[in-house]
Amino acid sequence: MPTGHVMMAISLDGYVARKDHSMDWLMKQKTADEDHGFAEFLGTIDVIVMGSGSYRTVLGFDAWPYEKPVVVLSNSIANEDVPPELAEKVDIMNLSPQELMAEMERRGWQRIYVDGGAIVQSFLKLGLINDFKLAIVPILLGEGIRLFGELPADIDLELTQTKTFPSGLVELRYKVV
Repeated sequence: MPTGHVMMAISLDGYVARKDHSMDWLMKQKTADEDHGFAEFLGTIDVIVMGSGSYRTVLGFDAWPYEKPVVVLSNSIANEDVPPELAEKVDIMNLSPQELMAEMERRGWQRIYVDGGAIVQSFLKLGLINDFKLAIVPILLGEGIRLFGELPADIDLELTQTKTFPSGLVELRYKVV
């Protein structure tokens, strides 16, 4: 069965993006000389799964940043909405998290990068996240899209690694136990 893995930057008050999904606050951090291990992390996963909000945000970047296949979970957009230059890289699916994991297994993908606040929350509620790599950014946003939301029960985590950076960013790695 495939496993879900999260790598995200979050504000100190727990937001992954502003209400409009923008991440301008992240881009203004002075982290240019720091390696936060994103390329290394991407090297360990088979596919990226994100929601339509994250997808639309990434579409606004200067260039498509992913070499790995991307699956967008959405009931509001379709494969016909994907720009032609991304047609071989992006697949839109309207599946539940469990159905998606079964589809990933059918395709032979075992390590799933789960990205986006709402998507992470839905996978977490169903026990489909194995670990987190969180970069806590030294900024308070006050509002926006939270990484974590209500849960049906406690989820115990084991801290496996911490790392600090000159910018004030703190990396925390947790394993779901």
